[in-house]
Amino acid sequence: MSGEERDVLLKFANNLFRLRTCRKLPKRACLRYSMGLCTAPCAMKINETDYSSDVLNAEKLLSGKTDTLLKEMKVGMANASRSQEYEVAKVLRDRILSLEHLLEKQRVETMQKHDQHVINYIVSKGTVFLALFKVSKGILSGKEEYEFQEIGDYLEEFMLGYYQDNIPEEIILPTDINMGEYLSEKKGKNVTLTVPSRGEKKELLDLVKINLESTFISGELDLDDLKEKLNLPTPPKRIECFDISHLSGTNSVGAMVHFRDGKPDKSNYRRFKIKHIGGIDDFAMINEIVERRYSRLIKENSELPDLIIIDGGKGQLSSALEALNRLNLRIPTIGLAKQEEEVFVPGREASLVFDRKSRALKLLQRIRDETHRFAITYQKLLRGKRIKGEKK
Repeated sequence: MSGEERDVLLKFANNLFRLRTCRKLPKRACLRYSMGLCTAPCAMKINETDYSSDVLNAEKLLSGKTDTLLKEMKVGMANASRSQEYEVAKVLRDRILSLEHLLEKQRVETMQKHDQHVINYIVSKGTVFLALFKVSKGILSGKEEYEFQEIGDYLEEFMLGYYQDNIPEEIILPTDINMGEYLSEKKGKNVTLTVPSRGEKKELLDLVKINLESTFISGELDLDDLKEKLNLPTPPKRIECFDISHLSGTNSVGAMVHFRDGKPDKSNYRRFKIKHIGGIDDFAMINEIVERRYSRLIKENSELPDLIIIDGGKGQLSSALEALNRLNLRIPTIGLAKQEEEVFVPGREASLVFDRKSRALKLLQRIRDETHRFAITYQKLLRGKRIKGEKK
């Protein structure tokens, strides 16, 4: 850190206290102060001298003078302990431990002198999705993603084509391949191919795989899990979800969202003004909007969903099924209750309780929450229009 940058920091520290007179700073400390993440100079929770000292310590840390800073902090802790200022000593002790942990982590990263590539892939329906992360001296410096057909020895063929030059000294892979000698000869020095089973390198491999799943096949995995959990014949590629929103029985509306391949298809979202129901009767409202939605699709000979979700429990689900029965439709339909995240299935007395971390439940929650958001937004819009009309 230059002398000019240090002067700026000190000037900032001093000016914070002068700014109190212009009343632009808060009188109460924010949440970060309560969490122990800030000394709240803006709310005068620390005096000017102590705050300036903190700034100087930050300057030493950023300038790389960590050994000097550690020595000073240890002396301060010992002095505070001798003076029976145990709270001050405890704060200094915690800071010393944090700083030592940071230094140890930096030393480990610095020990990694050579560059690495981390390659992982997933195969889905004849397609290979591959990602390559570039790690330079322990720091992620870039990533590349590829998609190609699952033909022959696809991993070897990819590496033969990719590593014409700029070959790193280590390549981390999920499976063993016999290319180390070839790459070493091409590079002119030893190239290590590593297939880790544990430790930091295995964590890097897993990170690449998670990234691939999120980028390419997250929706597919979600739908496969939902198919299995609900015992459906095929993954539900088209899902529609219904919800009701009202304010004590007024401005009652319904909303439906459409998800295709596990992702929102906003062009097929629909909103409903409740026409035939007065007061608070969520069951009847669900019945109305479900019938209106699918009677229209039948009339237009449009595509029907593979799965219907009703935001609610047994009562809301029964009301939706009544509407579908009147239309002679047999579409898999479930209810999702908010409190315990129970899944209600027709013909089953007890609800299904999915693992909270399962892909299926997370997908259902995303769809349900999006429907709820869409319904509330529409209800607020209508309420705002009504209020404006009354003011006129």
